[in-house]
Amino acid sequence: MAEAPTLSITLLGAGQEVGRSCCVIQYRGRTIVCDAGVHPAYSGIASLPFVDELDWSTVDALLITHFHLDHAAALTYITEKTNFRDGKGKVYMTHPTKALHKFMMQDFVRMSSSTSDALFSPLDLSMSLASIIPVSAHQVISPCPGVTFTPYHAGHVLGACMFLIDIAGLKILYTGDYSREEDRHLVKAEVPPIHPDVLIVESTYGVQTLEGREEKEARFTSLVHSIIRRGGHVLLPTFALGRAQELLLILDEYWKKHPDLHSVPVYYASALAKKCMAVYQTYIHTMNANVRSRFAKRDNPFVFKYITNVPQARGWERRIAEGPPCVVLASPGFMTSGPSRELLELWAPDPRNGLIVTGYSVEGTMARDILNEPEEIVTAKGATIPRKLSVDYISFSAHVDYSQNSEFIEAVKAQHIVLVHGEQTNMGRLRAAMQDRYKNRDEDVKIHTPRNLETLELSFRGERVAKAIGTLASKAPQPNDILSGLLVAKDYSYTLLDPRDLRDFAGLTTCVVTQRQKIQLGVGWDLVRWHLEGMYGKIEEGMDKEGVPTMRVMGAVDVKLTSEHELTLEWDSSASNDMIADSTLALITGIDKSPASVKLTINGHSHSHAPDQPHPHADIEDDKAQVMRIQRLAMFLEAHFGEVELHMPDEPMDSEQGEDHPHPSLLVRLDEADAVIDLMSLIVESNHDGLRRRVEAVMDMALTTVSSLNESFTSGVPLLSEEAEHEHTSSEKLVSGKPTTLEVPGLNGEEIKKDTKLPSTEAAEEEAGGQVAGEQNSEQEEKKDEDMLEVTQSDKPPETVSIEADTESKPTEVPHKKGEKAEDGGEHSDSGSDDEDDAILQVHD
Repeated sequence: MAEAPTLSITLLGAGQEVGRSCCVIQYRGRTIVCDAGVHPAYSGIASLPFVDELDWSTVDALLITHFHLDHAAALTYITEKTNFRDGKGKVYMTHPTKALHKFMMQDFVRMSSSTSDALFSPLDLSMSLASIIPVSAHQVISPCPGVTFTPYHAGHVLGACMFLIDIAGLKILYTGDYSREEDRHLVKAEVPPIHPDVLIVESTYGVQTLEGREEKEARFTSLVHSIIRRGGHVLLPTFALGRAQELLLILDEYWKKHPDLHSVPVYYASALAKKCMAVYQTYIHTMNANVRSRFAKRDNPFVFKYITNVPQARGWERRIAEGPPCVVLASPGFMTSGPSRELLELWAPDPRNGLIVTGYSVEGTMARDILNEPEEIVTAKGATIPRKLSVDYISFSAHVDYSQNSEFIEAVKAQHIVLVHGEQTNMGRLRAAMQDRYKNRDEDVKIHTPRNLETLELSFRGERVAKAIGTLASKAPQPNDILSGLLVAKDYSYTLLDPRDLRDFAGLTTCVVTQRQKIQLGVGWDLVRWHLEGMYGKIEEGMDKEGVPTMRVMGAVDVKLTSEHELTLEWDSSASNDMIADSTLALITGIDKSPASVKLTINGHSHSHAPDQPHPHADIEDDKAQVMRIQRLAMFLEAHFGEVELHMPDEPMDSEQGEDHPHPSLLVRLDEADAVIDLMSLIVESNHDGLRRRVEAVMDMALTTVSSLNESFTSGVPLLSEEAEHEHTSSEKLVSGKPTTLEVPGLNGEEIKKDTKLPSTEAAEEEAGGQVAGEQNSEQEEKKDEDMLEVTQSDKPPETVSIEADTESKPTEVPHKKGEKAEDGGEHSDSGSDDEDDAILQVHD
């Protein structure tokens, strides 16, 4: 048995840390990378993910969730400085993300070019941007055979998305950073409609619970207002894009409601943000209903009345610091360098000033260090200055807290959960809390917290689901039904369809290979039929559409008398049909050497060598067929259990006496236990479970043994003339499998004496042998049957045996009236063309 395929997840970054997100997913020879960011606490090569641990030429797709530097800034380095372009990998992100990523990276290159730690040049950036393929939310993308992904809204920032990835039927949901709370301009993250097998989810805040949006906004605006009242400056370190736009919307609305603040300027210290405002106005349709409704009324929410951009003249930071009270939003949010760091150093010694950290702070940055309210801070040049300004933390970070994250994780219902993008402590606490929740509900969900470069391997059962379409899907299957069709596999997806639908649904064509084999014939046509009936039980005989005498074997192989001394075998090639054709060919070529043929020609006979009696192993089609079938079943049972009795009800059809067994039945006695076999339903009843199971097993073997090959395995569908179909509307229907009904004499006008012992095994064997000995012996055997089993035939014609079972073969109607013809002996010629009642076989090429 082949080993189950293994999913490998390796974190090149964001494993038990926040920053440089980069997740490698490998399954069935496909490699997908999600995000490629830098670590904000480091610079240069040290800030990159562990890119040397992956052969980037093997990557099939690189998916970027949003434009933040810790998720996207390493993209250019990977595409231009590694062997990524030696492979066939493609880079995907949403339309807004690509537009904003361009401006973010241009600013990133400008800031890093002034140092010796520059990772790439502006030319590298331009080439990288050209290779990005933008996608839309809910768009199904197939980057390579066997892989698809669908972006879903993630909230967080404009254009952010989570990716539902399907690799060979295995579904992985990678969230990136996401928010489940709708704010002033963004929609909240969606829960995909499909439950993935694996969820890779952020754990930024661990088990922390954040306050609601309205309370948070009220506390923020009142704190800003109080700092202004005491004559201080307010510093809001924030990234140029993302949360900055949310803060600007809040401040602009608050200033509008408070006229006393109209004289207090609010500065947005970012030339980058000014460029990106055009992008925000372009993608209004991706924002929430509040923004879209205002925009529809020609009220553009991103045209601010009380917000102004800072003049970019040299030394503007000191002029603002020495000026009247104001509010400044300055980047970067971590205050590692840039305007936010310079303003902090200028305002730190004044206790009237205030600092409000509004986002998540990564460990190792100034934003994280100053939250501890140290008495002194170190400037960018290494000097030490006192810290007297107030420090407050109000998180507008668009990440989920514990309640939102746990609710989302439970709604997704993944079998495996992989926590990323969280510090080790927060991640561990979240894992423990989620394990407790699942344990209380007795759910077996695995939660993983891999470190960087620690490969997580997950195995899944190799179940494959095939979708039935076309003709097979036109009727809903019932329980225990067996569907038979062609299984079409394409890119690890499977489709089951009828061969007739192959062209319409799969775009494929089919052909039928018809094989023909000619044989020299040295015996009579009727002798060939006699041997075929002995081997297969029953055959169809008639004329093909060209008037050639034809016998059809098991509904699959046509034996045609194409000339006086030549037979032609014709069949549509398949594994089963070829096997039947081989056995038919071997049988026909051995007829002249067969001892049975020699025995038939010992006595006087016509020149045609037509047998006077049917083959002893041929299917019986006269009125004695049902009696013979019951006798053979009884013989089989007697060989295992000893004497078997046949019981018949007094009134077979109209019994109102409430008898236990109103149908004909066979009684098996073993020691003190009895088993009754209902001959209508073939259900075995017994008060002894062991005997019942044993009789059921023997009955299964008996029914298989007494049935001919034609009855058990015929799969072809006979093509009959309308006349033949009209004459044989009540013909036998035989399919492979376990019988469920069996008709017996006595239900069709025949009367059988109740509680009659069946003929012994020896007598039945003598009867079977007597069919070849001649008419005299046959009459003696029939008389012996009448002595042991008295049958009175009524005028009502007997119905036929009907055996039904679950099978892949279609039920086959086989009208046949050749029993009479076989008894006529040599009165017919070898060709058999004089019989006007022969069915016409419609044979296709």
